[in-house]
Amino acid sequence: MDWIQIFLILLVFILLIIPMGKYLYKVITGEKAFGDKIFNKIDNLIYKICGIDKDEDMNWKQYILTLIVVNAVMVLIGYIILRTQKFHILNPNNVGAMKEDLAFNTIISFMTNTNLQDYAGESALSHFSQMAVIIFMMFTSAATGFAAVVAFMKGITGKTMGSFYVSFVRVITRVLLPLSIIIGLVLVSQGVPQTLKGIETVTTIEGKMQDITLGPVAALESIKHLGTNGGGFFASNSAHPFENPTIISNTIEMLSMMLIPGALIYTFGLMLKNKKQGFAIFLAMSIIFILGLVICYKSEMAGNPVLSQIGLNQSMGNMEGKEVRFGVGQSTLFTTITTSFTTGSVNNMHDSLMPLSGAVALMNMMLNVVFGGEGVGFMNVIMYAILAVFLCGLMVGRTPEFLSKKIEGKEIKLIALAIMIHPFLILISSALAFITSSGVSSISNPSFHGLTQVIYQFASSAANNGSGFEGLVDNTPFWNVIAGVVMFYGRYLSMAILLAVSGSLLAKKPVNVSLGTLRTDGIAFSITLVFIILIIGALTFLPALALGPITEHLNLWY
Repeated sequence: MDWIQIFLILLVFILLIIPMGKYLYKVITGEKAFGDKIFNKIDNLIYKICGIDKDEDMNWKQYILTLIVVNAVMVLIGYIILRTQKFHILNPNNVGAMKEDLAFNTIISFMTNTNLQDYAGESALSHFSQMAVIIFMMFTSAATGFAAVVAFMKGITGKTMGSFYVSFVRVITRVLLPLSIIIGLVLVSQGVPQTLKGIETVTTIEGKMQDITLGPVAALESIKHLGTNGGGFFASNSAHPFENPTIISNTIEMLSMMLIPGALIYTFGLMLKNKKQGFAIFLAMSIIFILGLVICYKSEMAGNPVLSQIGLNQSMGNMEGKEVRFGVGQSTLFTTITTSFTTGSVNNMHDSLMPLSGAVALMNMMLNVVFGGEGVGFMNVIMYAILAVFLCGLMVGRTPEFLSKKIEGKEIKLIALAIMIHPFLILISSALAFITSSGVSSISNPSFHGLTQVIYQFASSAANNGSGFEGLVDNTPFWNVIAGVVMFYGRYLSMAILLAVSGSLLAKKPVNVSLGTLRTDGIAFSITLVFIILIIGALTFLPALALGPITEHLNLWY
């Protein structure tokens, strides 16, 4: 039954991304689409109020500078709001100001689409902060990633990049906001609260008194998954029955995470007027995704040998840290999706995963190309596609070409730099945590599992994922600051470099396809791309995985 459920969910995902991909293509290119009469009026009003020239055409430098400045302004405003919570309206629980280092970590986390949380949302934020900072930035960070991938796609397909402001506004008004309203209403129908009330004190069936936190949960949940954000209204995230009460809500949340990143690949094929090219990229991503899902599921279904030895039945698999209403099947699928699509939402405790399952979650974030978050995952996989073309070209002694553009030294240097940034941020930060007393004192598990906890924290930060392995005492100045820095550079450095690659390809004249041109729209290229990604990932991260989850697995079973 688990595999039937998994198959049906993935089938619905594939069926949804085709119409969604067509719609995103129209949003990006400005072609006529459903709702234009209403949306055009809204967009034009926003352009007029903000003084935006909708016909402006930015180069890659102007585009990334505008992106960073807009994000920086929102970071400043959001930080002030978090530091002044005690004065807020819509603060029924009388939540006080967030401390400096935690406010820094939180605001960077949500602006970078990471949504790593070192706080419990139900007790650390007012309703005003939840809406004016958290929910607001879930829209804007998703729109920022989408705007970046729009410019990237246009550049590598030979079109002008357009205006950051226009792409930013159009995706919010035409995609994120309408879909969030629809998804939010569906979640409310399943029992997710949507209210401005504060804590309710109720009498349980046992006759005890219990405080229940309420708030605008459905509004947060909808954009949290649709925008591949991941932060939870409650500390237990989507394992909490108010965030994710039923199998239907669980399915809706998983499909929401996958929808836009998956659809963007179909959009890419439409922009190229070559659907086969989009399929080749989709196939490569899918192979790695399915491989990880199978390993994760099999590992969890094998159960925990330690619990078996003390007489506990493991026929249902490893149920530690999982909700009974989801079981192993829905939990492992959610884990694989949330780390592949870099959402960070969790419906089970990742710290309780079996070692190989934890390794799959880690590797998805370390690779950061398995569909990925809103736009950024697509940019990363194209980076590897260009590298694959370059390496194949070297093997046959021919100048490599990708999408009818010659790949030369400048592009490869930039791509090499972009590839190195990700492991550098993860591994150097992890090493720093192990050699400082502030870092070591926060590790709850001194064994192989403790090493995994630390690496997971920085892999989640650098990949802008935000899921937590837990076990770390991470709400300290050391962890808040260092994770905030990793999230910032993990987001903006790679984005800037890849837009530079796109700008470089845009400036080149297309070359004619010949018999010697490596075709990149077939199954053979998809398989080549998978091997390139896995080989580079293994060369970079295998030692860390071997010292953590792999050794823990061997120690547990053998």
